[in-house]
Amino acid sequence: MDLNTLWFILIAVLFIGFFFLEGFDYGVGILLPFLGKEDNERRAIINSIGTNWDGNEVWMITAGGAMFAAFPNWYATLFSGFYLALVVMLLALIARGVAFEYRSKKDDTAWRNRWDWIIFIGSIVPALLWGVAISNIIRGVPIDQNMNFTGNFFTLLNPYSLVGGVAAVLLFTLHGSIFLSLKLTDNLLERAQKTAMKLWLPTTALLFIYVIYGYYDTDMFSKLGINPGIVPILAGLAILSVGYLLKIKKEGWAFVMTGITIAFSTITIFMGLFPRVMVSSTNPDWSLTIYNASSSPYTLTVMSFVALIFVPIVLVYQAWSYWIFRKRISTKQKMEY
Repeated sequence: MDLNTLWFILIAVLFIGFFFLEGFDYGVGILLPFLGKEDNERRAIINSIGTNWDGNEVWMITAGGAMFAAFPNWYATLFSGFYLALVVMLLALIARGVAFEYRSKKDDTAWRNRWDWIIFIGSIVPALLWGVAISNIIRGVPIDQNMNFTGNFFTLLNPYSLVGGVAAVLLFTLHGSIFLSLKLTDNLLERAQKTAMKLWLPTTALLFIYVIYGYYDTDMFSKLGINPGIVPILAGLAILSVGYLLKIKKEGWAFVMTGITIAFSTITIFMGLFPRVMVSSTNPDWSLTIYNASSSPYTLTVMSFVALIFVPIVLVYQAWSYWIFRKRISTKQKMEY
């Protein structure tokens, strides 16, 4: 395995970690105004992710940094072509972070309600746009022979990418509702469980529609074939099992299954791309690959040594932080947010 392939895999791993961890963060934010009927309930919902939400976003920053360092041409084409969408996503994330910090600065119901809806918007917009962005990357966007994006913002808003965006919103919301089933108590626990059951069927149906659509609107069929392999099949089986696990009140296993769905779906996307990193709809020969978009071998070598040292440290620390804050949260506890 060469270093180009290694860093393609490492970036895939970073996106898996980001979608798994930030996925339930987004889901919790999307559900916040609907599950929490009173202020103490909404504060309990926010506190379920209060110790980890900002750490989860580091995965996105790290993935973007790794992309910039390992595949600068991919970074340049992606961030210039998707510029407006990424700015909207960034503004939504900034508003979300500010809302977490400011909602309890004033003891006023209307004040807190406004910030709660900002958290909702700051969660659903990035979830939608990530689905749209990933769908466009695998479907293909207009890229010329100089690796320049030649489309516009509305080029990205095609039917396939919009289906992908809604599917991502539903999957992350389901993931978040199951996470809340593991973190909350009493009435909030029951609401989270009921919400998860209601979300499972439409989420599963839309995900399968998205996969079928992808076989018609992308080159996944020619890349993966009729039998796509064990990874996509396991992703499908995992989401199918969630409904049964929720029915028998095995929320822990249901959360594992939604996590597997997210992880294996991301792996499938990267499998369908390899060795490309962005598909050109103008001319397949102009697609960006792990070779024509990469940094020098020296840069990749230095990055590999740095990653070998620091990535395990970060993983151990984040796992430890989740273990420390693993207990359920009650509305009777002292609230931070």
